[in-house]
Amino acid sequence: MENLFTDEYFMRIAFNEAVTAFERDEIPVGAVIVCNNKIIAKAHNLTETLTDVTAHAEMQAITSAANYLGGKYLQDCTLYVTLEPCVMCGGALYWSQISKVVYGASDEKRGFKAKIGELHPKTEIISGIMENECSQLMKEFFLRKR
Repeated sequence: MENLFTDEYFMRIAFNEAVTAFERDEIPVGAVIVCNNKIIAKAHNLTETLTDVTAHAEMQAITSAANYLGGKYLQDCTLYVTLEPCVMCGGALYWSQISKVVYGASDEKRGFKAKIGELHPKTEIISGIMENECSQLMKEFFLRKR
């Protein structure tokens, strides 16, 4: 039997979180963290809601996953996020020792690749999953703001 739990499957769930953020007038970034094909955390940006510049989707998901697992390390976990993590989130992912990061749209200006290059040496990085959908949602959000 074919494995139904693909990178695109989990990215669709992260994308749904981004849509929730969009509907709440937050920058539309969504994230899920998966361990053993089970979602252990779902989150979206809450920076406006919480008036907290650190309340990015990734940060919310990291905290939730760590609480679920009962420890600070996310080894054997995968983060699916609709936008390339920023430097702050990249640092948190580095310290969490997450095994894999999968992101949709690249962020040429603020993404970790443009600023620091890579994450933890043992972290696998995959980009471009649902890139068009993720990118289009961001563009639509900022067009509405202008």
